[in-house]
Amino acid sequence: MSEKSCGNVIITGGATGIGAACVKLFARRGFNVIVGYNSSREAAAALVRDIRKSKGSAFAVKADVSRPGGGLKLVSACLKHFGDPDILVNNAGVALPQKLITETTDEEFRRVMDVNVFGTFACSREVLPYMIRNHSGSIVNVSSIWGRVGGSCEVPYSASKGAVISFTKALAKEVGPSGIRVNCVAPGVINTKMNGALDKATMKMLSDEAALCRIGEPEEVAESVFFLALGGASFVTGAVLDVNGGM
Repeated sequence: MSEKSCGNVIITGGATGIGAACVKLFARRGFNVIVGYNSSREAAAALVRDIRKSKGSAFAVKADVSRPGGGLKLVSACLKHFGDPDILVNNAGVALPQKLITETTDEEFRRVMDVNVFGTFACSREVLPYMIRNHSGSIVNVSSIWGRVGGSCEVPYSASKGAVISFTKALAKEVGPSGIRVNCVAPGVINTKMNGALDKATMKMLSDEAALCRIGEPEEVAESVFFLALGGASFVTGAVLDVNGGM
């Protein structure tokens, strides 16, 4: 698939933040987009309305990827409205407020792993039969800098994002002979709602830790996702692209 050809893309967690930036970018460049969301119904609906006003093609689908059947629901919607999925962006993710592991409950840990890891697994499993049949396809997973290096008081999130990286590398080897590429982006500190609870002093400290002396924007991550998904990265698979400003 070249950048000039249209295709069908499923983006999980597509209503806000990095996911919404990905949705807008793919739609603007001519792709049919399934906007997966769970709780952000109004944001997803507004996003789809804006895309359609601009003559783009998008459809919002409520699906909890942490639950059995969530991934299948997204793929079924893609088949119904657009056809076989060409690209999957596993972006849906959750994090806990920063806390010690001794203060983290079983339920909290399981929730993070269910969304961030099981969701990535389940959605990938559901799209692969169509990609394998077509001997073509691309999966881009969204990890985190904490999946690379770990974060104090971020143990569940770090563990889940580290698992996404290992998942990416293993799956790339498994499906490469079928013409399918699997890659990953590992964003640093990005200006999203997930980081909205951090105070100004903390954000300033994190900005200063980056070589570029600032935090990133969702659109910058989306551009990296788009690169990995399309033909410009045709000989790239099993890779982890750090989008962290040199942090």
